[in-house]
Amino acid sequence: MNQADIEQRLREDAEVQLMLATVERLDLPDWWICAGVLRSKVWGTDLNAQSDIDIVYFDPSDISEATEKRHERQLCEWLDLPWSVKNQARMHAVNDLPPYTSAQDAIAQFPETVTAIGVTRRPDFELYLPYGASDFTNRIIRSTPPFQVDTDRHSIFQQRVSKKGWRDDPSLHIRP
Repeated sequence: MNQADIEQRLREDAEVQLMLATVERLDLPDWWICAGVLRSKVWGTDLNAQSDIDIVYFDPSDISEATEKRHERQLCEWLDLPWSVKNQARMHAVNDLPPYTSAQDAIAQFPETVTAIGVTRRPDFELYLPYGASDFTNRIIRSTPPFQVDTDRHSIFQQRVSKKGWRDDPSLHIRP
């Protein structure tokens, strides 16, 4: 599976298209559907009960968490799914990173390469894979540069691997 295959799979997925159309209605700046929901779609696995639909956007003019919650409520009114909306103009502080410059910059600094994936429709379908398709193809869970072994954040990567039960899945390959 290469990047074109991943793009085709997500373009042809009716649920992804419905989610994109729904999020598009919010008219958020620099918005993307990202992370686990897309990884699950690429791998053809079901979302588990703890899964949500991650939406990121970048708006330095309003970094209020209340605004994010308002967006989540609106999305739920339109389409009853477990939405999680986060303005990346404030989220860098969660992992003690320098401020992000865009939603794509934030996605590239997610803890795992197979979480660093996004799609948007601004104005057309666009796939963002900052680390390429190889780890998706080979089902490798690998830390991104900000979370590698020689960083203070590597423990966050390790905690996520444990919390998500990835070590228990024989089809996955964990790489620090």
